[in-house]
Amino acid sequence: MAYRFAEFDDPQWPLIAGAKMPTRYAVCEWGARPPKLQAKLRICLCFPDVYEVGMSYLGFQLLYELIKNGTDYDCERAYCPWTDMEGLMRRAGRPLQSVESGRTLAEFDAIGFTFQHEMSFTSMLTMLDLGRVPLLSSDRDERSPIVIGGGPGAMTPEPMASFVDIFSLGDGEAQLPALLDCLARTKGRPRRQRLEAASSVPGCYVPSLVDCAYDGDGVHFSAASPLPVAKPVWHDMDAIAPQSMIVPASSIVHDRAVVELFRGCSRGCRFCQAGMTYRPVRERSLQTVEESVTRLLDRTGWEECSLVSLASCDYPQIDRLLADLAPEMARRGTKISLPSLRVDAFSVGLAEELATLKKGGLTLAPEAGTQRLRDVINKGVTEKDLYGAVEAAFSMGWQKVKFYFMMGLPTETEEDLAGILRLCENSAEIGRRHTKRASINASVAGFVPKGHTPFQWEPQNSWEELAAKGQWLKRNLRNRHVNLKYHESSQSFIEGVLARGDRRVGRAVFLAWKNGSRLDSWSDTFSLDAWMKGFSDAGIDPSWYAHRPRGKDEGLPWDHIDCGVSRSFLWRERQKAYAASVTPDCRTGGCSGCGWQGRGCHWSGGQK
Repeated sequence: MAYRFAEFDDPQWPLIAGAKMPTRYAVCEWGARPPKLQAKLRICLCFPDVYEVGMSYLGFQLLYELIKNGTDYDCERAYCPWTDMEGLMRRAGRPLQSVESGRTLAEFDAIGFTFQHEMSFTSMLTMLDLGRVPLLSSDRDERSPIVIGGGPGAMTPEPMASFVDIFSLGDGEAQLPALLDCLARTKGRPRRQRLEAASSVPGCYVPSLVDCAYDGDGVHFSAASPLPVAKPVWHDMDAIAPQSMIVPASSIVHDRAVVELFRGCSRGCRFCQAGMTYRPVRERSLQTVEESVTRLLDRTGWEECSLVSLASCDYPQIDRLLADLAPEMARRGTKISLPSLRVDAFSVGLAEELATLKKGGLTLAPEAGTQRLRDVINKGVTEKDLYGAVEAAFSMGWQKVKFYFMMGLPTETEEDLAGILRLCENSAEIGRRHTKRASINASVAGFVPKGHTPFQWEPQNSWEELAAKGQWLKRNLRNRHVNLKYHESSQSFIEGVLARGDRRVGRAVFLAWKNGSRLDSWSDTFSLDAWMKGFSDAGIDPSWYAHRPRGKDEGLPWDHIDCGVSRSFLWRERQKAYAASVTPDCRTGGCSGCGWQGRGCHWSGGQK
């Protein structure tokens, strides 16, 4: 392990010192590895957000370790600068450079972007431009790096198809080594040949080799190589347990060690893209998880470890895991935290186990305010579940519990919105029976329909409708022990356009960026005006993408991407949503026929 100090004699230091947060750029880290002297291929992993966000993303750290542990290839990292630093860099003529060696992005053989969400698209353009890499794939030549896009946003890739050379789908552990082998093997050949070779690697989608046509029935794709492109899946989770993590000296968003319990989810929430695209469920063994927790705490010095998954409480041995960790965590004075939890999985017993582990934050996700609407979205939890979880938490010493809700869900009525307030206020009163300091923090986000989900055909509420609903909630809240916040509705609108956009939307992304759109997931930098001008200049009606219902047989912009879940299953689930019919968890209620049966899912039929 090496401690990497910021190089204060670097010629960029006067520039860095002028930024509002110099620690984003003058990086001091424990665990970062120096560049290899010899490498067949050098890739820069680029995170299209600021340093403290990128360093909190587990997938980014996993890819870094995966490549660094190999012998043939090397990787470095780069992050998007804040707007003040971007201005300083442009005025000084300074390019965006990697953290490890200070190479400009254009000097790498390949650069890989992680799209955690659609609101990072313009940040990718900022990084390419500052890194002196042509923005459009068609403008790059043999001297330019290959630009790769991955992460959740790559599953609906078309808005960024003009800017990305290769989309890497699925688990990086299953896909990236073969892609890097291909790029190293074809190094020096004409760019077109390299991309054609990459298109034959499982899980690689090369947009420049795929034609798309638009008509009244939607979008249609054609290519010389077979479509759809299927995502590869890594099954042996014990074989990829992380050995360490990079620890920054400055504060980051999630300042803690992170251990993944399992990948995938079988609950089937109809709004959740990750719950569909990350299937099938693959678990780590109890021994591997326990060893990972103690190893990462030993090697990083962090005082907290988060046990993450899409539904962490669904880990079959969660109670035993927490009981096993309790003595060691008490000895260290460290704490265990669980991310957003399903209400029906948080029991008194689990609360007792967590209470012995130096409590971290507690977040529950009811998602909707009434039983009817929870059945529509297949959440399936009851008010009894919720109040039982709240009672368990406050009785074990928690003073604050956070709830996640959505507004604008299909079939939503004012009664469903009122249910959000009722659940929050009743929960606060339950807490007040245990401690006068009890409070509920409720976060309400506008629902954004996503591809590869049963709601991919649904219209999104307009931003005016979402804003009115958020204001209604604030206006009708009566309990001062409930703190309610709602997400900026105009950001949800733009996310909705990008989430279901086709290749034509890429022109608007570029023009919005040219108009000054930057770091769009941040409310203080987001500019709706820049986006609306971008849509207007591109001749695009954004409401056609966000607010229009789709027909059952309409060709969708992600039909050429196979996430493993079938379109027929998604349509059946949509029909069940309108009947408020619940589909049980396939790990306990039998196979739901999502498309993974016989393709590597070990839970088909409800038996492992």
